[in-house]
Amino acid sequence: MIPTTLRDAWIAGIRDGSIVPYLGPGVLADVRHATTGAPMPATSDELIIAMNGGKPMSPKLMYEFPRAAMNVELKRGRSAVTKFLDATYNAPWTRSAVHDWLKAIRPAYVIDINRDTQLIDSYAGVPHTLVLGCARLGGTDFRFKLFAYDGDHYTAILPGQAALGLPLLFKPMGAPKPESTYIASDADYVDYITELMGGFAVPAYVKQLREDKRYLFLGMRFNRDSERMVMSDIIYSAASGPAGWALLELPTEKERRFLAKMDIEIVEADVAELIGATKAALAESVTVAGLCTAHHDG
Repeated sequence: MIPTTLRDAWIAGIRDGSIVPYLGPGVLADVRHATTGAPMPATSDELIIAMNGGKPMSPKLMYEFPRAAMNVELKRGRSAVTKFLDATYNAPWTRSAVHDWLKAIRPAYVIDINRDTQLIDSYAGVPHTLVLGCARLGGTDFRFKLFAYDGDHYTAILPGQAALGLPLLFKPMGAPKPESTYIASDADYVDYITELMGGFAVPAYVKQLREDKRYLFLGMRFNRDSERMVMSDIIYSAASGPAGWALLELPTEKERRFLAKMDIEIVEADVAELIGATKAALAESVTVAGLCTAHHDG
C-alpha cells in the first residue's frame, strides 16, 4: 500500500517539478497492438524473443537484450537491429494507463528508458525539448541529439539553443522519431555509458536542471547492470534524504542493496495503485484482448 500522504506528495512534486518520473519497461505492460492484440515487447526477454521472430535465443544471449542485439548486429549488421526497433515502435499501439496518467499532469521533466513513442505522443501540441541518446557517432563528443518542438514540428538544435522553461523529455535509449536513433547493442551501451560518465551524454543545461531533484521510478527493475549504470549517472546530483522512491513489487536482495546505496527508498506496491487504477481494471483490459499480463523481467 502507498500511504496517501506519500502519494499526494509525489503528485505535488511531479506537478511542481521537484520530483522527476523515471519510466522503465513495466509502464508498458498493458500496451497492446491495435490490430492483433499482441503485447508490446518491452522487457529484455520480450524484446529478444520479438527480435528473433518469436523464438527464444540461446541462454547466453537471453541474459540481456544488449547482448542479443550485439549478436544480431555482428551477424546481420547494425541496420537489422534498427529495422526491428523501427518496425516495432512505429506499429499502432494502444495507450498505457501510466502514460495517460502522466499526460494529464504533463511533468516539466520526464526520463523514459523505453524506446517507444508514447511519452513523445503525450506532449503532442505542447512545445517541449526532446533529448534522444545516441552512440558511436563520428565527429562529435556528444552522445545525444536535441530537438525543439514548437507544437507542430521538431527541429534539430545545438545544445546552446535549447529554450529554458519548456518541458524536457529525456529518452536515453532513443526512439524512432523524430529521427531514428537507439542505444541497443552492447557496443552502444559501452560507448554511451563511457560518455555518460565523462559528461558528454547529458546536455549542460540538463545537468543544471537536474540538481537536487528527486526521482520516482515507475516500472523499473534494478537487476540489470546496464540499466543500473545508466540510471546512476543520469540522476547524478540528485537531492539527498532520499534521492527518490522506487515503486517495486517483491524486490530482490540485489535490488535492495543497490537502491539503499543510491539512497532510494523502496515502496512495495505497483504502478496501478499509484495512478488510481486497480489491478482488476488493468487485467480486464488485457482479458478483452485475449491475453495475459506481461511478467516482470529480471
